[in-house]
Amino acid sequence: MPYVVPWCIGFLAFTLGPYLFSLYLSFSEWGLMGPIEFVGTKNYEELFDDPLFIKSLANTTYYTVVHVPGLMVLAFAAALLLNEQIMFRPLFRTIFYLPSITPGVASVILWVWMLHPTGIVNTFLGFLGVPEDSQPNWFASTDWAMPGLILMSFWGIGSMMVIYLAGLQGVPQHLYEAASIDGAGWWQRLRHVTIPMMTPTIFFTMIVGVIGSFQSFASALIATEGGPANATLFVLLYLYYQAFSFYHMGYASAIAWLLFVIIMAFTLLQFALARRWVHYES
Repeated sequence: MPYVVPWCIGFLAFTLGPYLFSLYLSFSEWGLMGPIEFVGTKNYEELFDDPLFIKSLANTTYYTVVHVPGLMVLAFAAALLLNEQIMFRPLFRTIFYLPSITPGVASVILWVWMLHPTGIVNTFLGFLGVPEDSQPNWFASTDWAMPGLILMSFWGIGSMMVIYLAGLQGVPQHLYEAASIDGAGWWQRLRHVTIPMMTPTIFFTMIVGVIGSFQSFASALIATEGGPANATLFVLLYLYYQAFSFYHMGYASAIAWLLFVIIMAFTLLQFALARRWVHYES
């Protein structure tokens, strides 16, 4: 029992305490200095009348809807390829995984250079025959800034790829052998054996991906600062500005707790729908 006391103190002081304090702040107004003024549900009421919050929520939803399926498909495809018996397989697995452990700031700056109007991406588009006046202006364009961030996010498929690789190792080989005996080709084995057996892993990566995408922050802050014209303003980035640029701590706390409710709702919805398509071996 005495050995648990330090952990309990740390949990109360650095986890539960800040959670409860932020919940209280969400019903208050506080500018980081001075007294805390309780205002009831005012912050939550203002959120739904705040066009910037609505914009940030729409941007985050758009990012999630495109980013999560794209990341899952690319990571799954890479895992399928790297699960085959090919030469230098450990080397290729390492190469695919390395970007996911590269420091986030460094990766974003690298992609900002690559997506510059004169960068390597537009240069490659020029080689493909895209005229210079038709090439995307990426982070300076309201139409291309979000696709640029989504394209950048696909750089880090390594972590999800490793999870899929682990799941593929658990697919029983006798199922593939039985399917081959029945005359199933590569596509039939993928559709009727691999994907059904991988649905628990796919479900896990979907949950983690949605939660992570709703918490996107660093890439937009470094690459665009939410611009141009708030085209890449995410909810977490708006929360950061409210808290540490305008010192609206109560309003920022309300954003945080509303974001928590949204993420929880999406997670529970996915668990409810999972009963229809997730198959466990037992």
